[in-house]
Amino acid sequence: MGTAERRGTPADEGATEVAAPAAPQTPVRDVPAAGPEVRAETRAEPRADERPPGYRPLWREEPARRRRLPDPVRTAAVRAVLVVAVTLIMAMVAFLCTLAESWLAFPMVLGSVAGTVVATWGVLDVWVTRQVWNQRHGVVSVPSSTARAMRRERRRARRQARAAERGGQGRIGRRGGAGQLSHP
Repeated sequence: MGTAERRGTPADEGATEVAAPAAPQTPVRDVPAAGPEVRAETRAEPRADERPPGYRPLWREEPARRRRLPDPVRTAAVRAVLVVAVTLIMAMVAFLCTLAESWLAFPMVLGSVAGTVVATWGVLDVWVTRQVWNQRHGVVSVPSSTARAMRRERRRARRQARAAERGGQGRIGRRGGAGQLSHP
C-alpha cells in the first residue's frame, strides 16, 4: 500500500481510488466541543464507561473472601512483619560476616539472637491482640465470651428503657386526658 493509497488519493489518472479506513478524528482544540452532540467517532479517547466491541478485561473483580483485619490486629501484624524482616536480614548478615571471618560477625549474632526474641514477642502480640479483639467484640461465640454477656446486658437495659418509656407515656395519657397536662 503506497502513500497515495493511504491518503485516499489516486496515484495516477487510471488508478482506481482506494479509500483508507476512516480514522477517528480529533476535535479542533481551539473550538470548544459541545457535549452530547459530539459523536463518538470525533472524540480523541473513549470514556471510561464505554467499552469497544470485543473488549475483555484483564481481570475480574471478585469480592474478598475474608473480612479486613481489625485495626489493632493489623497494626500488631505490620509491626511483627517488620521485626521479623529486620531479624532475618540481621541473621543473613551475621552468616555472611561469619563466612568472611569479619569482626562484625559476633555483634551481628548477638543482634540476631535479640531480634529472634523480639520477633517471637511480636508474633505472640499479634495472636494475643486478635484473641482480645475477638473476645471484646463478640466474634467468638462460646459460653465464656465476654461479648455475649455484654450484649445480654445491653439488651436488658434497652428493654427496661422501653418499658419505662411506655409506662411513663401511659400514665401521662390517663391522668390529663388527650394531650393535656394534669396541672395548668
